[in-house]
Amino acid sequence: MSHKTLLRTGPLLQGGVSPYGPLRLPGEHGLVLPSGFHGREVARSGHKVAGLTWHAAPDGGACFPDGGGWIYVSNSELPLLGGASALRFRADGSVADAYRILSGTDLNCAGGATPWHTWLSCELGHRGRVFECDPYGARAARPRLAMGRFKHEAAACDPERRVVYMTEDEPDGCFYRFRPGDWGDLTEGTLEVLCASGRWRVVPSPAALRQEARHQVEDARHFDGGDGCHYAGGVCYFTTKGDAGLWAYDVQTSTLDRLCSGVRAITAAPSGDLYVARETTQIDVIAPDREVTPFLRLEGHDGAELTGLAFSPDGDRLYFSARRGRAEGHTFEVTGPFRA
Repeated sequence: MSHKTLLRTGPLLQGGVSPYGPLRLPGEHGLVLPSGFHGREVARSGHKVAGLTWHAAPDGGACFPDGGGWIYVSNSELPLLGGASALRFRADGSVADAYRILSGTDLNCAGGATPWHTWLSCELGHRGRVFECDPYGARAARPRLAMGRFKHEAAACDPERRVVYMTEDEPDGCFYRFRPGDWGDLTEGTLEVLCASGRWRVVPSPAALRQEARHQVEDARHFDGGDGCHYAGGVCYFTTKGDAGLWAYDVQTSTLDRLCSGVRAITAAPSGDLYVARETTQIDVIAPDREVTPFLRLEGHDGAELTGLAFSPDGDRLYFSARRGRAEGHTFEVTGPFRA
């Protein structure tokens, strides 16, 4: 988790000097990076990696510690054949293994990591579910139905308040939080929705058998297509794809601020810097002082969406995918002198 976060107030500052300097000329795979950084492709849809055919439509992702190495998990936003796969890396960065951790599910878009090292894979389909998956491949994935049945996009855990925030991909989608009965056990709990008043109210029927969850609470606040979601340093950031907005919900003051537009995916580094994927094939860094500067550009992938941003546990590597439609997908790793 980041130990610093954005200042609570004030606009973002565009056009400053990047902490990493200017971008260089395009390198291998079209990656344009600052000096000292290097990139590589670690997986490609339809191609073998460590014996596994990497899935199409790679979307949300996260990293988990694994002894001296780490694991990167990636969702697949395919209908009926979605699920999620994992790449296991050795301490030297080489790929040791690749395997499925969830299969036979529908449109697994984004999700989120839990503090107890599981992956919440969210279904985007009608009455979608949240599946809790084992990144290490030892236990079968399980649906967590108490977290609601709706078009789930992303999830983000707040360990201080012991809740899970969730976004909904509908033109009038809502912003939810789930309060488990026991932190670390998501089988039972209370689903709540953020209201226009700024308060949270209980969703009466999370199963949504007769009425969709977003329409069950009259005062519920609606957003234009909830998308990415990430919690860091007392703030839950989320994006809305309808207007490409980046929002910040301050959990300490219960206030919501729209920071900027043109953002689709988001993650945070241990330094407190936010890394945001733009609607174009560019990733920007937002420093804690709110200055926004380019970090990465991907050339030769026109029309692709950048997804699955996640840092390795030590913060030395950034992973993301570039996907075009539901067939082509490339998963990349960037290494370099990221700020501590």
